[in-house]
Amino acid sequence: MSGNLGKTSPLSRRSVLMAGGAGLAVVLGLSGCAQEDALAQQARAGDNKNYVAGDGSVTEFAVADRKSPVAIKGTLFDGTAVTAQAFQGQVTVLNFWFAACAPCRVEAPSLEALHQEFKSQGVQFFGVNLRDEKATAEAFDKTFNLTYPSFNDKDGAVLLAVSGLVPPGAVPTTLVLDKQGRVASRVLGEIQKGTLKSLIAAAVAE
Repeated sequence: MSGNLGKTSPLSRRSVLMAGGAGLAVVLGLSGCAQEDALAQQARAGDNKNYVAGDGSVTEFAVADRKSPVAIKGTLFDGTAVTAQAFQGQVTVLNFWFAACAPCRVEAPSLEALHQEFKSQGVQFFGVNLRDEKATAEAFDKTFNLTYPSFNDKDGAVLLAVSGLVPPGAVPTTLVLDKQGRVASRVLGEIQKGTLKSLIAAAVAE
């Protein structure tokens, strides 16, 4: 890859997280879980309550330095159980979100556009919803015409599987998994469409 991947996204090329890095412990009980109707009100209001936004920084992980495949096991909002086997043999994009997060709404159309662009190349997209009830998540999908599924991760199972890679409360965060199910790259905060496109393309080309 070459060039500046994002005008406002500080890029750390091939930087690798140190094991046990400070400040990256997962907090399963995310604060600010309001009642479903309050979340819906916040989403309509367009404010930034109850989440910590990243700065859009990008980290790429060199192939030789990637950790073991993520041991994700969770359930989608439609009731489908998903295990780590689903992430073998194809590139996967995981986007951590919830409805009251303003940057999540801003980036949603770009995520769907990239999903449509790359699905013919075998790239799969999953949302990971950390807070919402099913009705709120489905309303979000309908509003932004999202066609890829999301995990219902209120119990934090998926979040736990990527412990050390998704900072506490940092929403949105987007991970690109390589064909072995290992984390190839990460965006903390709202994605830039061109940046994520380049990260996905790089993983596909491996």
